[in-house]
Amino acid sequence: MTTALAWVSAAEARGQDDDERLALPALRRAGAQVEVVNWDDPGVRWESYDRAVLRSTWDYPQRLDDFRAWLAKAAAATDLRNPLPMVRWNLDKHYLAELDRAGVPVVATTFVEPGETPPRPRGEFVVKPAVGAGSRDAASYAPEQWAQAREHVERLHAAGVSVLVQPLIPSVAARGEWPLIFLGGHYSHAASKRVDLPRAGSVEGLFAEETNRPYGAEPEQIAVARAAVDQVIDRFGVPAYARVDLVAHEGRPLVLELELIEPSLFLAQAPAAAVGRLVEALLA
Repeated sequence: MTTALAWVSAAEARGQDDDERLALPALRRAGAQVEVVNWDDPGVRWESYDRAVLRSTWDYPQRLDDFRAWLAKAAAATDLRNPLPMVRWNLDKHYLAELDRAGVPVVATTFVEPGETPPRPRGEFVVKPAVGAGSRDAASYAPEQWAQAREHVERLHAAGVSVLVQPLIPSVAARGEWPLIFLGGHYSHAASKRVDLPRAGSVEGLFAEETNRPYGAEPEQIAVARAAVDQVIDRFGVPAYARVDLVAHEGRPLVLELELIEPSLFLAQAPAAAVGRLVEALLA
């Protein structure tokens, strides 16, 4: 039986998803009828698809109310992957506090709600919105840039957005981050990612520039990422895809983010078998 699959994108993201050039031909070879469609296209009949897969909907943080309404509409019309309850939970980075309470090692995070004054960190730190993607509206600061950081927090608060303040992990500048990819609930592959956050500013466009390379994850890294994904499975069931971004601090891996909505899956940096694993997960 042929699966009609919507690969869900956004107008501004067209042509920027590196996973498409590998995944779409593989899905078609597996017998799926695949179309790349924009989530906000009013002409799309979502009920005509057996499945809608969230991929490059990277403009949603700027249109959150519209996106939430569309998610509910799409989930009522077709099989949304990842499923609606999982996506709603993952939209807001307050999930980091839940992972922390469950014993998953995460980067120390202070949540600053609208109307609250952020505590002044002692060292370098990062300010980012609780709802965001692609490092947009995230910036790093030195302690002497506290005034600019306060302005950044106040700007996000004025838009009704909660804010995360995290220490700038020293190893990130030297070693970067490690995204670990899980497909169908199983560890698949990893990459090495470098992102240059602006000083006292915000990212223009949909995402910050990245430098990505293949990476062989260490057993301890896989175990930490596995613990985060297991929390998702226990609560919502198995995600078709999940990405756990890790950093290293004082010799141990910590979860920086857990991405279940529209993460890049680094297929270009993965073994060839990863594409087959993604196809299997999406058509299961």
